[in-house]
Amino acid sequence: MNVSPHPDQVKAGKIAARVLSEITKEVKEKVSVIKICTIAEKKILEYGGKPAFPCNVCIDEFAAHYTAPIGDKTKIQSSGLVKVDIGVHVNGYIADTARTVDLDGTLEGFLAATDDALEEAIGMIRPGVALGDIGHEIEKVIKAYGLKPLKDITGHQLGRYRLHGKKKVPNVKQRGGEKVEAGEYYAIEPYASQSGSITESDFVYIFANTGLVKTLDGVNEKLRLHLRERYGPMPFAR
Repeated sequence: MNVSPHPDQVKAGKIAARVLSEITKEVKEKVSVIKICTIAEKKILEYGGKPAFPCNVCIDEFAAHYTAPIGDKTKIQSSGLVKVDIGVHVNGYIADTARTVDLDGTLEGFLAATDDALEEAIGMIRPGVALGDIGHEIEKVIKAYGLKPLKDITGHQLGRYRLHGKKKVPNVKQRGGEKVEAGEYYAIEPYASQSGSITESDFVYIFANTGLVKTLDGVNEKLRLHLRERYGPMPFAR
C-alpha cells in the first residue's frame, strides 16, 4: 500500500534538512550555544516553518534536551562532541533531525557508528517491520564499533502536533512490540556511547503545555492559556 506524504510534512523535512546543514557550520570553538539556538530558530521561521521544539545543543556527556537558558554563557570548546537537534513543523506536521560534530577529529568512531546505524535503520523502515527489529540492527551496528547504544533514549513516531507519538523506535533489541504501518512518520535516534546508560540532570529548560485536570489560579492560568495559544502542545523554553 502506497501512501503519499502530506505536502506540509515534506516541506517541514526540507526546511529541517536545510537549517541543520547550515547551522552545523556555526558549531565552532568559542561560539556561544545561545547564538547557535537563536540562529537556528530564526532560519526555521525565515524558511517558512515554526520550531517544533527549542533548538538543542548538547555537548559531550549531555545526551539530549539541553537548550540555552536566558543569559547562558556556555560556549563551544576546542574538542569533543556537539550535537545540534532541531525540530520544524508546518501546520503541525513535524520533522525532527540532528547532527553531531566532532570538533577536532578524534572521535570519528561515534559519528560513524550512529551514521551507519541510522542508514541501516532507514533502510529497514517499511510497513510490517517490527520496531524491535530495527532496534536490534541499531544495536548491532553500534556495538560493531566497540561502543554501546543508549537503551533509555529512543526514537519515536511523529504525529500532527504531537512530537512524541505512541510508538517508540528502540536502540536495542526488543522482542514483540509494535510494527510500522503505512502513512506513519518516525524520528530514528541512534545514540552511541561509552557507558550505555544515562542519568537525569538538574538542568531543565524545556517545558510543554499538555493540559491540566484543573485550572490554575490568577496570573498562572492566564500564562498557561497564553502559552497554549502560542505553542499548542509543542515544547517551549523561556
